[in-house]
Amino acid sequence: MKLRNLVLSVSIACAGVSAALVAPSAMAQANEQFFPVLVYRTGAYAPNGVPFANGYVDYLKLVNERGGINGVKVSFEECETGYATDRGVECYERLKGKNGGATVFQPLSTGITFALTEKAPGDKIPLITAGYGRSESADGGVFKWNFPLSGTYWVAADTLIQHIAKKEGGLDKLKGKKIALVYHDSPFGKEPIPLLQERAAMHGFSLSLLPVTHPGVEQKATWLQIRRDRPDYVLNWGWGVMNSTALKEAQATGYPREKMYGVWWAGAEPDVKDVGAGAKGYNAIMMQHGAEPNAAVAKEILSKVHGKGQGTGPKEEVGQVLYMRGLQAAMLAVEGVRAAQDRYGKGKVMTGEQARWGYENLNLTQAKLDALGFKGVMRPISTSCQDHMGASWARVHTWNGSNFEWTSDWLQGDEQIIRPMVKAAADKYAAEKKLTRRTGADCQS
Repeated sequence: MKLRNLVLSVSIACAGVSAALVAPSAMAQANEQFFPVLVYRTGAYAPNGVPFANGYVDYLKLVNERGGINGVKVSFEECETGYATDRGVECYERLKGKNGGATVFQPLSTGITFALTEKAPGDKIPLITAGYGRSESADGGVFKWNFPLSGTYWVAADTLIQHIAKKEGGLDKLKGKKIALVYHDSPFGKEPIPLLQERAAMHGFSLSLLPVTHPGVEQKATWLQIRRDRPDYVLNWGWGVMNSTALKEAQATGYPREKMYGVWWAGAEPDVKDVGAGAKGYNAIMMQHGAEPNAAVAKEILSKVHGKGQGTGPKEEVGQVLYMRGLQAAMLAVEGVRAAQDRYGKGKVMTGEQARWGYENLNLTQAKLDALGFKGVMRPISTSCQDHMGASWARVHTWNGSNFEWTSDWLQGDEQIIRPMVKAAADKYAAEKKLTRRTGADCQS
């Protein structure tokens, strides 16, 4: 009996200790802003997905080191998608209600974005697709829950054409030129086609479309066609191993790398490191930022996160292209919550619906960006009910054989071309889904 009582007492004591350990954690979760993190650390696109995810998570850790969002600490949980749409949807369903409810999802895949666009409105959870996703979702009058902050693929394609035209001596000099689009045969790769077709019709250049099957390791037929047709420029809309393969095939067929331009998912260190000097001259468009190892935010993470042994990946990647992209994406997610707190209560956890209002009312001035450590990295972003993109700035950088260097001034997407295309595509979507445009009253909600 004594033994039984002793065991019982120990069990109760252990339970008490366990409760003491668990209860504060549960309480903390209720007072934390929860950010689900969709990642692909495995699979064909992992070499590119990993540094992005590391940058994203490190920034959330930095926010906590800074004291949270007006005192509200952040929590997060990763979910592996492998860049597959069905797994992305599974992650969304699993995480949307956890830890008090998801603040925002960033799909990191155009295919996943298409799928979640159908689900997010019902769940009242915003989607941020910073520099990717559906280009027409810049129209907040139709896409209330989508935020392609900082730019879209139509902006990327438009600024690339502007840059090429400038090199040629003006838009009129594009007449008769041949431009080939080598693209990932997926929603991601197909996104720039309408914009490029519009520009081709305007300026009289020919556009050839050359799809590459996932994951992109087989491109020999594509580059034999390029060798035969000798286009003046090749646009590479690739991701993962497709990019290094394209550069190797260009080298093998003798196509000049300085005539190649990648989308911003095709212009990072993993894309060129295996090619090295063979990629010299290769260009890519960067939405807002590129490799920024000297940025204040990169140095702060090295000090406050890596310096405390809390870095998510190797410290050598801090400041690299994809890492910085992850930082930017996380910063946008956090600052939308901060904007929401200005309306709904500083120091409070925001719901997904409240955070949505914050993303729709972002006003990241240059002073604010500089204070966050993004001086020299980004330009201002300002959203509204109708404009869910907020900025359309881009620059071109070029691989010099050992690192990327800026080779253009700031470029801006041409709103006279892009805006009508966005509205037409958004109207078509609204008609298909039987949606009505938001009213002025809804814009205030």
